[in-house]
Amino acid sequence: MDDRAAYVALALTPGVGPARIATLLEACSTASGALSAPFAFLCSLPGIARATASAIRARSVEDGAAAIAAADRLGATVLLPGDPGFPPRLLEIPDPPAVLFALGRVDLLHAPAIAIVGSRDHTKYGGEVCALCASAAAAAGITVVSGMARGLDAVAHDAALAAGGTTAGVLGNGLGVIYPAANRALYERVAVDGVLVTEFPPGERPHAGSFPRRNRLISGLGRVTVVIEAAIGSGAIITAGTALDQGRDVMAVPGPITSRVSVGTNTLIRDGAEPLLSVDDLLAHYPELAAGCSEAPARPAPPGPAQAELPLDLPPELAAIAAPLRGAVVHVDDVAQRTGRTVAEVLAALCELEIAGLVEQRPGRMFAMASRTG
Repeated sequence: MDDRAAYVALALTPGVGPARIATLLEACSTASGALSAPFAFLCSLPGIARATASAIRARSVEDGAAAIAAADRLGATVLLPGDPGFPPRLLEIPDPPAVLFALGRVDLLHAPAIAIVGSRDHTKYGGEVCALCASAAAAAGITVVSGMARGLDAVAHDAALAAGGTTAGVLGNGLGVIYPAANRALYERVAVDGVLVTEFPPGERPHAGSFPRRNRLISGLGRVTVVIEAAIGSGAIITAGTALDQGRDVMAVPGPITSRVSVGTNTLIRDGAEPLLSVDDLLAHYPELAAGCSEAPARPAPPGPAQAELPLDLPPELAAIAAPLRGAVVHVDDVAQRTGRTVAEVLAALCELEIAGLVEQRPGRMFAMASRTG
């Protein structure tokens, strides 16, 4: 327990993320050892600058224990990357969180999810589309992820719960802090019927840099990020950018060219985002839920031509990626989870297999073995 508290203390240290924690653990064996390591030794480690070393030396096991105790008092769970409950999708993003604090149904962090984001100052049209998308996703068994802000974030969370579904609220502050205050009732509902999650310790107030960091977790938890309405440079557009950086799909709702809050979404579509023209477009990214399943098992491939056989001389790393596709249509996220590879690694391998004529891509980032033509 002391070393777990030490790990949390390291994770909450400014300038220390998963990569630096890995460096510290390799050099010091334990998180407790890293906290007690001499300043000069810390400075000698790759990637550890003097400022970071000073921040580490200023930390103590008690700091981590205090954060864990504060979470316990709220009934929250502390999740570290090695814990079974830690959401696997967040391990795949370029800047994964070193620690998470979750309040509510932690199991939802493993469920099929969609991120829905948009303007705080939305139009009536935007509110209607957001409620429609969130309700349809929730009814299909997809957890709706958003940022608990006022405006379309709140509409998405509320619509998901009203449809009898589930939702995950990603906070730009610590648990126990309700921001904005107008969302108190929603905060309390999501904490019971959904899950609130944050990488900030309990009681920490929001600040200017906390919301961009929150945005990468919103997109990281979702298979698809849907932008309803957004002005250029808004938080929703930033979230769309983090989704693209993470290899996630982005959908945008087209709007009037005279509307300020549609400029961002229309620009996303012009630059290659998939236009969302109906809820069927959205649900096409979750074909495994078409039969009402709550999990994401492989879907049997429809009857058709015989599938291509894998060459005996296929490199083992490519054969391992292709194996889950035998007789099934599988989403890229599921291939990554079954093979223990990142989504980026899986996509690169699948591209190579597709070029070789062994694999074919289906709508919604689903993949199957290619049909044998001769």
